[in-house]
Amino acid sequence: MADPNLETDPSSSSATQTSAKTIVAQVALEPGAPSDVDLMLGIQSEDADALSQLYDRYNGIVKALILRIIHNDTEADDLLQEVFMEIWNQAKNFSAEKGKPLGWMVTLTRRRAIDALRKKQAYARAAERLQAEPEQQPLAWVQNMTERDIHAGDTRVLMAKVISSLPEAQQQVIEFAFFQGMSQREIASHTNIPLGTVKTRLELGLKKIYDGLKELKDEL
Repeated sequence: MADPNLETDPSSSSATQTSAKTIVAQVALEPGAPSDVDLMLGIQSEDADALSQLYDRYNGIVKALILRIIHNDTEADDLLQEVFMEIWNQAKNFSAEKGKPLGWMVTLTRRRAIDALRKKQAYARAAERLQAEPEQQPLAWVQNMTERDIHAGDTRVLMAKVISSLPEAQQQVIEFAFFQGMSQREIASHTNIPLGTVKTRLELGLKKIYDGLKELKDEL
């Protein structure tokens, strides 16, 4: 019988779903140890020790699942910490009547890993495009990239909101590029900053703008 807590993610591949099912295995508990449900109830009551015990019990399984999707050990370690923080934050959504804690954790982990992979791939494509077209005006680049994601509101107003949150060094080159229409070489000449540094700051700034616009999209 299917676990109701294991909701199908239509965006994931069948291979990933198979990996998730394969990786779900019961861990042998020591006599007197709290059950997974007990730990989840503790986390719902904001018991940090319950989260620590759940981490000790399942961090290997969770990381293994992440690695099946991310294929990068360092990134998997970072995502592992994020997943357990989300378990802490989202524990209220778990119901023992709907399924087992591990099934719920696998669903949450798989979704976070797939989302992280998509974000990484989108950033890689954006970076490649920026590298291939170094003289392209960044305003046009970002507008083209976000047209399909933002269907309402003033893009420039949203961008200004996100730009204001950037580090000052990135904000400077972004403002020259967006609001003064300067190319990377013109910015480098105007500011006496090496062209490579300008490119790096623009690349980092554009990534943050892209991520910020996607977040603001949900508020529209």
